[in-house]
Amino acid sequence: MSYQVGSKGPEVEKIQKKLKERGLYNGPIDGIFGGGTEAAVRKFQADNNLQADGVVGAKTWEALFGGSQIERAGIATQSLLYRCLALTGSFETNSPIPECFSGISGDFDGQGISFGALQWNFGQGSLPPLLKTMASTHKQVFDQIFGMHADVLREVLAEDRQDQLDWARSIQSRRFVVNEPWRGQFKSLGRTAEFQKVQMEAAKDKFERAKTLATSFKLRSERGVALMFDILTQNGSISASTKAQIFADYGRIPATASEKEKEVARLRAVATRRAQSALPEWVHDVLVRKLTVAEGEGTVHGERYRLAEDYGISLNSF
Repeated sequence: MSYQVGSKGPEVEKIQKKLKERGLYNGPIDGIFGGGTEAAVRKFQADNNLQADGVVGAKTWEALFGGSQIERAGIATQSLLYRCLALTGSFETNSPIPECFSGISGDFDGQGISFGALQWNFGQGSLPPLLKTMASTHKQVFDQIFGMHADVLREVLAEDRQDQLDWARSIQSRRFVVNEPWRGQFKSLGRTAEFQKVQMEAAKDKFERAKTLATSFKLRSERGVALMFDILTQNGSISASTKAQIFADYGRIPATASEKEKEVARLRAVATRRAQSALPEWVHDVLVRKLTVAEGEGTVHGERYRLAEDYGISLNSF
């Protein structure tokens, strides 16, 4: 277990905070292990007679945190639903855990406001049910976050879709940036454990369909479920003609390959064929994203992803 350039998550935030306390790091506490974090780690290692490789392994963690053992990424203990939601949410919002659960964007796409890991929105009517659930089930948290605006939002949620869209457009700039304090309040909501659970509940049906789809395509791994969950989110489905191409590709997988090699080959076939069936202008984007899931690592929109290390998604059976 180690943390290095490309690592993401709460554990990286802890590293950044500790380095900042020591006056070695002046960058943002964003949970993204980039060049600035690496440079600070190398300086810490050099100062403490450790190998200055910029990687936080067991020895560097122990020195940085006063003798404690290196922590395994906490997400590995979460349910597969949470892990799949976090991964696709990170793709959708271009933000690591936990910020992927609080991603917010304005009306650039005509949807009013899009919010959360899967960018539920007012335009399609997918966001209000989540907010209503939060307002009723976790009233105290909802009221604490939105303060004097809590009742305003409740009134908006009681209106029809067009009125909700009109309201959403009224609280953002011409460049589709949601105004404060609404932006900060929504992001605070997304960071709460309570609203993350609401998002998980909203994603449960899609997750179950992803498992069914993975089985129908002979995918047996967690990575297979994550790939299908991402396909259902970004692409909607897999057509019968594309499925036929995928199974033809399966027939060319060497019989002598190991079970893990066969699984990865199947994942690549699904990823590649589904990307090829996208609209021409989106083929490359879909291919890069899907192959990142299929192969367990890759770079999407400039961000490095390592599924096993950062999201706890492996080739283990689901």
